[in-house]
Amino acid sequence: MSTKALIGIIMGSDSDLPIMKKAVDVCREFDVPFELKILSAHRTPDQHADWARNAASRGLKVIIAAAGMAAHLPGVTAAQTILPVIGVPMKGKSLEGNDALYSIVQMPPGIPVATVAIDGAKNAALLAIQILATADQNLQSKLIDYKKKIAVESMNKNSNLEY
Repeated sequence: MSTKALIGIIMGSDSDLPIMKKAVDVCREFDVPFELKILSAHRTPDQHADWARNAASRGLKVIIAAAGMAAHLPGVTAAQTILPVIGVPMKGKSLEGNDALYSIVQMPPGIPVATVAIDGAKNAALLAIQILATADQNLQSKLIDYKKKIAVESMNKNSNLEY
């Protein structure tokens, strides 16, 4: 597989890294090249805008963007690119991530952002890989195997329950 990044993973702060590492782990599990950046829509707006505007020309196909509090990194990113953007609302201290969730799901018409659960970085990466798999038979096969594996794991857990 090419080493050219296909998924961009961005966050506004390194405090988001422990959660976003789950997206990194999934990309590695599926051998999907990615780039990981700390870019703030508020603290480094020019760098962020440049990164987002040029993401497609660099070969990225999907962007995963973390947002804590009422930050707008996923939405601002979606406004700057034609690529699909998946927002990951991050659990905060005061509102438990609901503020981030609401800021991502309430995008205006014309600026869509897919949204996963609060702290749902793993599912964001899986969704990004499913998007890529629409044009990649190898990823389709890996996803089929992955789904089979989690089904078996779930059945094994259920069969070990004692009543």
